[in-house]
Amino acid sequence: MILRLFLATLLGLAALHAQEALPPTVIECAGLAETISTDTETIATFRDQVVVTGNNLKVMCDYLKVVASRQGDPKATIGKYGYFKSLIATGHVKIIQGDREATCGRAEIFPEENRVVLSRQSNDEPYPAVRSTNDQYVATGPRMILYRGERRAVIEPENGVGGRFTLPTIKDLGFGKDQPKEKPATPPAPAKQP
Repeated sequence: MILRLFLATLLGLAALHAQEALPPTVIECAGLAETISTDTETIATFRDQVVVTGNNLKVMCDYLKVVASRQGDPKATIGKYGYFKSLIATGHVKIIQGDREATCGRAEIFPEENRVVLSRQSNDEPYPAVRSTNDQYVATGPRMILYRGERRAVIEPENGVGGRFTLPTIKDLGFGKDQPKEKPATPPAPAKQP
């Protein structure tokens, strides 16, 4: 019994320490920042040169709307932030996470759904793009949905335009005019029967 209580306490402390080790989410902007709370949600908006820095995540944009659950006393003037429901970034959006970088006109981040939707804010903008920071690949398309933890991305077509992928070079599989064809390997002789 004492051993179980000791192990449970250690596991609880390890979980608490792991939570404390995660960096806070910091949002900075050069313009107006506004927060409005209801009994159940806190909605914050940030304008001009917005930078979000969080756990393995950096988002830069012109405008950001954050919707979070509200915790604590619903009658308090300023409620405590709970979990993030959504972050909607618009205008020159750039997201850096690990060895990937995404650019788009609009990014909708749904942390509880483990989903990010990248799209254009207007038709005169380029399509969203996701690229590796070492230039191993670039993927573009009208609307991209990225699923966290699934290693899955979906590119939805729009007006006959689908996805486009730029990948490393594939070796030349053709025959040049001056190159002789390689002879196929001779198959081994069948084994003799005794």
